[in-house]
Amino acid sequence: PGDFSKRVAALGGCDNAFTGRDNTGYHQQIPAGKLEDVMRLEADRFANMQWPDEEFKREIEVVKEERRLRTEDSPRAMLYEQATAMTFMASPYRRPVVGWMSDLDAMTPNDLREFYRRWYVPANAAVVVAGDVTVAQVKKLAEKYYGGIPARPVPVRKPRAEPEQDGMRRLDYKAPASQAYVGMSFKVPKLEPADLVQPASPAAGAQPSPTAAASRDALALAVLSAVLDGYSGARLDRALVQGQGNERVADSAGSSSGLIGRGPQLFILDGVPAEGKTTQQVAEALRRQVALIAREGVSEAELNRVKTQWVASETYKLDSVASQARELGSNWIQGLPLDGSERVIAQLRTVSAAEVQAVAAKYFGDDQMTMATLLPQAVDPNRKPRKPAVAIRH
Repeated sequence: PGDFSKRVAALGGCDNAFTGRDNTGYHQQIPAGKLEDVMRLEADRFANMQWPDEEFKREIEVVKEERRLRTEDSPRAMLYEQATAMTFMASPYRRPVVGWMSDLDAMTPNDLREFYRRWYVPANAAVVVAGDVTVAQVKKLAEKYYGGIPARPVPVRKPRAEPEQDGMRRLDYKAPASQAYVGMSFKVPKLEPADLVQPASPAAGAQPSPTAAASRDALALAVLSAVLDGYSGARLDRALVQGQGNERVADSAGSSSGLIGRGPQLFILDGVPAEGKTTQQVAEALRRQVALIAREGVSEAELNRVKTQWVASETYKLDSVASQARELGSNWIQGLPLDGSERVIAQLRTVSAAEVQAVAAKYFGDDQMTMATLLPQAVDPNRKPRKPAVAIRH
């Protein structure tokens, strides 16, 4: 156990891994001159991984402890997990990434071996290399170390269409906490990869894709979220947090909008009440800001500011080679072209004030909302915080 990481470290590098809703990634940062060594190691691990039952039993306990630390010891994380399960009826997104504790309790070594056998196949993986390398060099090494791995079919995926929500869903969660919290989730469309390879405004007479309108809405919703909470002093901050005296409703307020993913996306409005205020007051104040935009729209100056900041943040995100590699890998997983990030930015630049106003009026009704409220209970002053498990590195 741990031999792979020791070998990478001996080469002057470091390694880690991550798992999200759509993909799992394994990554190493190493001197450019050691690329072949690491590609050989990683190809062998990908194709020939084996582990004894005893190692599985140790590692599953580490994962359980990670779940306790990151989720079960965090009232807000528990609220989010349960609210997500309530929001989605059919999508796999309703399940936690790490699984429910009962899933972990029931998992066996052979369950993991079968998952590895089915999904760790060449057709379901991408090798991404960024840094001081050439295309010819990487291609040669990839063919040398990965080319001999036998091809196997990827299991057929069976997408589950999320049924239309026909009424507000509400969750009240009680847990020891110092402050209350409220989050409102609204189902929204996502940006479809196919719509990134077509012009944002098709030529006259051209037939738009069936998902073009929904993709435009997804872009406009991303801009709407940035108008509300995309910079210091944005609308939610000014209206809910920076007010004086009785006008100050929240200690914090925010918004986010999912843009790209394999499954359905959410627009989330959330906040923590200021002293003397309630979660209901925060929820109403958050929705008033959306309603204000639906009624009066946004200014061109405001629109240009958030677009400029979006472009800057996306550009800064690629300052490191590790970020570049992760971005390319993520784009591949989502079915985006390699220049998908640049295409997203280009289309975001075309979003109009009218489109932002339209989505503010379209997606935020009661019937589309799941409201989750954290009801704080007394905190045990003698309770000691849990210590991280030794193997948690993600």
